[in-house]
Amino acid sequence: MRGRVWRCANPGLAPERRAELVRDLMRARRAMGEARRSGDRAAGKSAKAAVDRAKRALGERGEPWWTDGAPDWNRYLVGNTPYADWYAALQIPPGTAG
Repeated sequence: MRGRVWRCANPGLAPERRAELVRDLMRARRAMGEARRSGDRAAGKSAKAAVDRAKRALGERGEPWWTDGAPDWNRYLVGNTPYADWYAALQIPPGTAG
């Protein structure tokens, strides 16, 4: 997304657990939006922490969930990773979400 590599959720999570964590994440994101719209900084800080907890539990942040020793390229510009040629070959139009 926007030329960056983003880590996916741990595929080893049980489907029920993953669904629960995604619900938690969406709830926290809604709370962030509500806090932003109301100007409630304390609620925003709390909601941001809840987003971080959910993303870590999903495996999208924190220690890598894989065990093969591959580096974690999360949030790197794709052009600065081993995926640069692959990404360039996708021919994603400028201004799209890819």
